[in-house]
Amino acid sequence: MEAEYTRGSIPAMMLKTAAAMLASTLAMSGYNLADTYFVGQLGGKEPLAAMGFTFPVIMLAGCLFGGFGGGCMALMAQALGAGKEEEARKTVSSGMLLISLISALIAVLGLLFASPLYGLLGATGNTLQLVEGYMGIWFMGCITAGVAMPGNHLLIAAGRPVISSLMTILGLVVNVILDPVFIFGGEGLQRMSASLPGALAPLLKGAGTALGAVPGMGIRGAALATVLSQAISAFLLLWLLSRLRLLSFRPIPLPSLMRNWRKIGGYAIPSILGMLLLPLTNAVTTKVTATFGDAMVAATAAGSRLESATFVLPMAFGIPLMSIVAQNYGAHLYSRVKEAFRFASLCAFAALSLAAVALLFLIRPIAAAFTPVPEVQEMVVEYMTIIPWGFGMLELSRYAGFALTGTGHPRLDASLKAGRLLCLLIPLSLLAGALQWRLGVFYARLAADLLGGGLCWGCAAWMVHRLPKEDGPAV
Repeated sequence: MEAEYTRGSIPAMMLKTAAAMLASTLAMSGYNLADTYFVGQLGGKEPLAAMGFTFPVIMLAGCLFGGFGGGCMALMAQALGAGKEEEARKTVSSGMLLISLISALIAVLGLLFASPLYGLLGATGNTLQLVEGYMGIWFMGCITAGVAMPGNHLLIAAGRPVISSLMTILGLVVNVILDPVFIFGGEGLQRMSASLPGALAPLLKGAGTALGAVPGMGIRGAALATVLSQAISAFLLLWLLSRLRLLSFRPIPLPSLMRNWRKIGGYAIPSILGMLLLPLTNAVTTKVTATFGDAMVAATAAGSRLESATFVLPMAFGIPLMSIVAQNYGAHLYSRVKEAFRFASLCAFAALSLAAVALLFLIRPIAAAFTPVPEVQEMVVEYMTIIPWGFGMLELSRYAGFALTGTGHPRLDASLKAGRLLCLLIPLSLLAGALQWRLGVFYARLAADLLGGGLCWGCAAWMVHRLPKEDGPAV
């Protein structure tokens, strides 16, 4: 397999790849938005608050999947850039086996110990029961997320962003169809049909009638829809990687397997240690948020889901950035690494600055559409009029991580992320909680994004600038 990202104009290639990934980023945001919308229609504060309490644990699992998947992706892309196809295949095969084993371990530990954690985070009463119901199903199927997330990224690293996008879109479509069925039962489709024009209305009404015996599962239905949609994507992704000769199901000799795991771990462990601070930080900020009541937790949960939608275009550039950097770094095309980092950073910052301005005018009707509770609506508005001013710098810090990891500096990336969270976000959030300053929780996040993000991007820009000339030895 050829290294697709090592030839052609960098801006043209990145625009083409971003266009292919745009539908995928919309679909990824759609997962969160669909769940938030349908769960919000259950009424009351508890369902959305329960979704908020699930974030730390799901983020923890995502950190592990993302860390090992990212290490596998970086090594595979570097190998493809260097023309070492067999090494790339061994890396992918070993990495997917390792991720599957980690997923199984997460499921066992989660089912045994996660429930007490939700109580420590501040979930009580009916909200706690809803969280336990959701996560019980999610843990039973977490291997689907463990395979789907890295599998999609490996397709991108192999230069197949269009196929990756199609897989993500397929998962979203299945999730959107299953959400109302499992959350509300067969009646959910019938209710949806009443508000849809054209041929879709009778089609959905007929499906709702046929599924009328399916009981509504409430928030547990959202978890089941997510697991099933990810399962379909996971099986297809494994098949596609095999067809591309990047994945083999043949047994791997133990010495070779351990050697590949150590190489992946060299990238993954620093990344995971840095990312593990995200759920820790989220746990701390959720605990602080919970002191202001369930309405504040619900608003933060809804706001964070809405936030993901603003990153659609920047994510379209950012998702393939590490693969582009790693392939060209492996091929010793260092000027292309520098050009890709500069071009992506400029596009991301411009897009998110415009998004922050647009939200000032659009957030009130959007908040009203997502929750009928006035108190929660007002807090969502506050969230989305303060925090977005740091979105640009936050995304630049993520791009910095992609560039550092792609050029073989995962430890520096992890250290910079740790500094932003430990030295800024956590202390400032705790201070806001101690002062009982509700808006201070949002301003703490803004300050951490601006100051910490600026430091991350500055360090990455300096490291990329230090790369040698074309075909020179890496430093």
